[in-house]
Amino acid sequence: MSISVQADRFPLARAFTISRGSKTEAAVLTVRVHREGVMGCGECVPYARYGETLDSVTAQIEALPPDITRHNLQDALPPGAARNAVDCALWDWQAKFTGAPVWQLAGLPRPRPQTTAYTLSLDTPDAMEEAAREAAHRPLLKIKLGTPEDMPRLEAVRRGAPASRLIVDANEGWTAEIYADLAPHLLRLGVEMVEQPLPAGADDMLAEIERPLPVCADEAVHDRASLPGLAAKYDMVNLKLDKAGGLTEAGAMRAAVLEAGLDLMVGCMVGTSLAMAPAVLLAQGAKVVDLDGPLLLSRDRTPPLSYADDKVHPAAPELWG
Repeated sequence: MSISVQADRFPLARAFTISRGSKTEAAVLTVRVHREGVMGCGECVPYARYGETLDSVTAQIEALPPDITRHNLQDALPPGAARNAVDCALWDWQAKFTGAPVWQLAGLPRPRPQTTAYTLSLDTPDAMEEAAREAAHRPLLKIKLGTPEDMPRLEAVRRGAPASRLIVDANEGWTAEIYADLAPHLLRLGVEMVEQPLPAGADDMLAEIERPLPVCADEAVHDRASLPGLAAKYDMVNLKLDKAGGLTEAGAMRAAVLEAGLDLMVGCMVGTSLAMAPAVLLAQGAKVVDLDGPLLLSRDRTPPLSYADDKVHPAAPELWG
């Protein structure tokens, strides 16, 4: 078997901003595995928040032995972007080699279209109100917040999209005091869930207060090893392939999250349809699906995932799986 990896850049339709900064393109790594005349593909998004760069993740992948399998890959690489891209490429290879779809090989339910959130990035209140108005036809909007001046943004989005369901992602940007002040207003404005309001590692306050608004762990959780203790502080877990390190671990983690009595959210980094395709398999039955990465791009893979009727549809075999 041979493994190749290349950096690809996909421009965004507009600048995407969260509390940690802005980007104008999705910088991804595309992995291809070749064996017995068959090629499988996977994608990852190296994430600076977790100490990853395009170069560091490329080096991890290129150091793998040529006879790597999905099973020994789990010990060869830690959870993260590198393992995700290789793991998903190996799943895709197996599907194409055997002629059986990945969902069947993995013992997952047949995937069906899922309603996905659509993300509004952090901006001025006026800009966010306009973005909300443009997206007001969508049933579920995810608002990027995470500053001390977020109330005007919340009010503006609700004005712009009065009928849409809302969830909020602070990306670790609030203090305990800011969140305590904002929480009643989130409820008043009909927000259904808040994602990672406090920094991971500084979130103990969440175990000490009532949580009438469900709180979802994102940066505070990666793979199954990070699950113990979460239930005291969070009500939901955001499962992302790039954090868990691929579909193999993410499938096991999905079962562990539900067994722990936590609700499931399936999310993504800003990537292409190749990155979303395996996540659609995990999203079946999730309480919140947030797989809108390709909707934020000005150019996507060919063939892309279909986004119709505000739903993300399962991938065609030509794309993945």
